[in-house]
Amino acid sequence: MAAPAYSSLGPREINHYFSVRSAKALALGAVLLLAACHAASRRYRGDDTCEDLLSSGRFLGEKVWQPHSCMMHKYKNSEAKNCLIDKHVVFIGDSRIRQLFSSFVKLINPHIKEEGNKHGNIPFEDKSASIKVDFLWYPEVNGSMKQRIKSWTEGSVVKPHIIVAGAATWTIKIHNGSNEALTQYKINITSIAPLLEKLAKSSEVYWVLQGPVYEDVLSDSRKMITNEKIDAYNEAAISILNSSSRNSKAKVKVFSVSKLIAQETIMQSSDGLHLPESSRETSAMILMNVYCNKILKPIDGSCCQPQPPLTLIQKLAFCFFALSIIGYLILSFIYRNNHRKNKPCTDMESGEEKKPITNTSLVSTLETLLHSFCKLGLIMAYFYLCDRANLFMKENKFYTHSSFFIPLIYILVLGVFYTENTKETKMLNREQTDEWKGWMQLVILIYHISGASTFLPVYMHVRVLVAAYLFQTGYGHFSYFWIKGDFGLYRVCQVLFRLNFLVVVLCIVMDRPYQFYYFVPLVTVWFVIIYATLAVWPQIVQKKANGNCFWHFGLLLKLISLLMCIYFLANSQGVFEKIFSLWPLSKCFELNGNVYEWWFRWKLDRYVVFHGMMFAFIYLSLQKRLVLSEGKGEPLFSSKISNFLLFISVVGFLTYSIWASSCKNKTECNELHPSVSVVQILAFILIRNIPGYARSVYSSFFAWFGRISLELFICQYHIWLAADTKGILVLIPGNPVLNIIVSTFIFVCVAHEISQITNDLAQVVVPKDNATLLRRLLCIAGFFSGLLFLSAIQGQSRY
Repeated sequence: MAAPAYSSLGPREINHYFSVRSAKALALGAVLLLAACHAASRRYRGDDTCEDLLSSGRFLGEKVWQPHSCMMHKYKNSEAKNCLIDKHVVFIGDSRIRQLFSSFVKLINPHIKEEGNKHGNIPFEDKSASIKVDFLWYPEVNGSMKQRIKSWTEGSVVKPHIIVAGAATWTIKIHNGSNEALTQYKINITSIAPLLEKLAKSSEVYWVLQGPVYEDVLSDSRKMITNEKIDAYNEAAISILNSSSRNSKAKVKVFSVSKLIAQETIMQSSDGLHLPESSRETSAMILMNVYCNKILKPIDGSCCQPQPPLTLIQKLAFCFFALSIIGYLILSFIYRNNHRKNKPCTDMESGEEKKPITNTSLVSTLETLLHSFCKLGLIMAYFYLCDRANLFMKENKFYTHSSFFIPLIYILVLGVFYTENTKETKMLNREQTDEWKGWMQLVILIYHISGASTFLPVYMHVRVLVAAYLFQTGYGHFSYFWIKGDFGLYRVCQVLFRLNFLVVVLCIVMDRPYQFYYFVPLVTVWFVIIYATLAVWPQIVQKKANGNCFWHFGLLLKLISLLMCIYFLANSQGVFEKIFSLWPLSKCFELNGNVYEWWFRWKLDRYVVFHGMMFAFIYLSLQKRLVLSEGKGEPLFSSKISNFLLFISVVGFLTYSIWASSCKNKTECNELHPSVSVVQILAFILIRNIPGYARSVYSSFFAWFGRISLELFICQYHIWLAADTKGILVLIPGNPVLNIIVSTFIFVCVAHEISQITNDLAQVVVPKDNATLLRRLLCIAGFFSGLLFLSAIQGQSRY
């Protein structure tokens, strides 16, 4: 009997040892191990992402090139002009270099056509930006090419800013692939190498390796150009250029990635020698990234970008966290010593233990603060290493239907598997709203990491999920103020602190504006609007309204006034921008020097919070009049009404999905979204709550994530995604599935820990005593004033 009893306790034993705490310990161990491995790898391989960009990578799909360990920015022609202003670029070599020249020029002017003598020099000039790009026809590495390169090394001649050279196939063709030609090629490139090195001291010099050919479709006149010969010429070029630069600071950069690109795409070549246009565009874009990333520093172009220097505010923040860690360690050491000294001693006469009487409230508060900031400091160090330092790798997103829908099916199965009975069966009870937030957040996370915003139907449905969060904001806060009638300062400060604490810390540590984390400003402003609407005289709450129906009309007038204000601001962009461009509001809502992004985000879901408030008002009124049946297993209304509403809800839900899937473009969809998103939200609520059996169960799996949904949404910016959400963080290179599993595990543990830290600090920072709270608010006001002052100094130094 003992064996079965023991085996039945197996799962409990597992749950006991593998708790949330043990998961976090495992995540911490994984972070330390991965950081050490990446640091060792950087030290061994070097941390020059330019080398990776020029030498390695792979195709994602058919056209998207992914360099090893870093992200490549897709340059627009305006960006290319801005980078290359007053620059002179020279391409010198054979027909393959000419093709690269043409693709490079099209990045500057996409309307240019490939014209002119193919076996001659081709000039290009953009007078608006003073850019010159020349192709010089030198199909062989010989004395002519050497003389041209030598002319640039003379002191009086203006040197090109960028030189891209390469040749080999013409030599193989003319000399019929003879070994003597290869020997002469080695001699010639040996004589040219010192000249290129001399130019590399003041210019960017690239030697392009030859890609393979598609031997099956080569014409008879090119049959001697074999891949074996090309490899021999490439090996000669690499060995000579590398040996010449071994003892030199200046270095000719070997553009070997062109060979990898050609290996994947040469099968599409029409003549077996020249690459298809898409491959040439990829090589040209790589060249643009190598040169321009360090100049323009695009967010989604981590290749060739140095680590950004620490700002004054960041340095002060790291000092604060370091002092918190030291303070916590000192306090812990003192506390442990005192604990040993004050151990309960046994009274020899009575045999009873005597416990020392100590006042620990102040010590406990200080310890809570230091412990919380200590953990937060370590977590922020991880944030910085992931998305500001060059320790971990980053990769571009690439959308496929399977990358979005397969994880979606996984989480749906898990959510259904962890179904439990609810504690209460009221509509939109706490467990159900947590579940709703949880599955929505998981869908949004999958949407972000898979890059599904490029697929319009998915984009529109995720827009509804964001709107549903705001709907819950209107519903939840209205319900609280209406039922509780609590408009006190403590409640307001608690909500504002919990919403904004993490974002404020990240703004400081990651050097990002408040508006960058757009969702938090959005829910914060709407909370303030809800509070102002209901708190302004006359304050109308449920208790007062129950005594006189007249107050219901008063509340409706308030809500209608709110709707009119929203409508006015939505149609008066100038007024909206003037309001939020006023100092100090501008410091919170400006992004890239203007408030347009804030205007766009606010306008996109401008009515849904009002819809949430109205729904709460109608639902609570019906509930008060006992119109609803919210018992366990009971339908919300009578059978006929319930069936009718369910049918309407299903039709409404599907109608929105059909419309969203047939929408032509984002602009058109976004115009209609504010008015129609509520259809699918209300349809979901009714489908979820009308049947009694559906209202009586919930998914504990989704609800767990729902309780940390805000932290998940914010943390994803830097420790799950990368480059401020533009790319994907790579902790384990070479294995995308394992990388996602490990990074997700760490990311979720961090979000949960931050949620607990925020809750602990909220209890200390926001006390219930009004006098103490006012003093704290003065301190917080002083802190933000100092932050604004430092920000102004920082802005002037940058300028």
